[in-house]
Amino acid sequence: MTFAAAAKRVLRWLAPRRRFPPTREGWWFLIATLLLGLAAINAGLNLLFLVWGMMLFLVLASGVLSELCLRHLAVSRKVPSAIYAGSPYLMGISLSNRKLRLPSFSVEVEDLVAGKPLDKRCYFLKLPAGRTQETAYRHQLSRRGRHQLTGFRLSTKFPFGLIQKSRDVADARELLIYPALVRVPEALLRGFPAIYGLGRHKWRSRSGEFAGLRDFRPGDDPRDIHWRSSARRGVTLVRESEDDEGLEATILFDNALDEGTSVEAFEEAVSLAASVATVLLQRGYRVALGARDREIPSGGGPAQRSRILGFLALVEPAKAGATMQGGGRRGARIQIRAGLTPVIETGSGRHVSATTAPTRKRSA
Repeated sequence: MTFAAAAKRVLRWLAPRRRFPPTREGWWFLIATLLLGLAAINAGLNLLFLVWGMMLFLVLASGVLSELCLRHLAVSRKVPSAIYAGSPYLMGISLSNRKLRLPSFSVEVEDLVAGKPLDKRCYFLKLPAGRTQETAYRHQLSRRGRHQLTGFRLSTKFPFGLIQKSRDVADARELLIYPALVRVPEALLRGFPAIYGLGRHKWRSRSGEFAGLRDFRPGDDPRDIHWRSSARRGVTLVRESEDDEGLEATILFDNALDEGTSVEAFEEAVSLAASVATVLLQRGYRVALGARDREIPSGGGPAQRSRILGFLALVEPAKAGATMQGGGRRGARIQIRAGLTPVIETGSGRHVSATTAPTRKRSA
């Protein structure tokens, strides 16, 4: 380490960048201190000088003790696994006191967005030396997409509430906000079993025409296992028939924005597509998503939900000339487009229109 680097490090330790604006009570105390100092100088009374010195000491002690509280604190956040636009979420905050002996008192932690604190904060009354405490704040974001957090602001009014000293901690984190979930119209889900396995005679029958082999999934009938192919390939494979198409569904989200269609209508269509995908995945379906110039292959489980919702969180109106993808898959197809009524195309070629408008779920 060079001398210049060591000198900068010492200066940062001796004079770290802090904010210490007086509180409302602190302003009154400073004014009273100034007036008492003028009176002591004017009158020359030792008693006034004594009281003035005590008041100045309280101001100095506030600065020193508050600085000790903010020293050697480490803060981190625990991001929830999924954040939906318009729905409250809990952001976990963890604060560690790395001092050897001294505790920290009355510490507030705020998340920063573009250098400005959120309107939510976490409060730690007492944090002993060498300990870590966790809490959370409740917040809500109104729009989907990327949301950038730039860091933290640690502040304290300890010990007398005269000044609020704070320091900023750089800790950038990007949040991906999923589209708002809405209540899916019953007419749109008519014909889809409510629980995985219901209507099993429609697609779990082994008497249908052989379509191929696929990997074994939890819940599959062991009688469908193709033992010869499983032994040859070293993985458990089950037989699929044409009747199995009922377990698959494709959401065709046309992200073209026609003239006269509002941005609000586009956002409602995005929310409806995300909600339909979530419901079908919860019911055990393998869901694929098709959009203009983008296709997400069929899959199931939480990972597929993250892929679909992640795409819908960032989707924008398609450019002119973009082609629709995903229309050739098996199973039911649900067509969703902004400003138009959603349509279901079943495997038998029937088209069912859902005429009930979706409604937004109420936040908890």
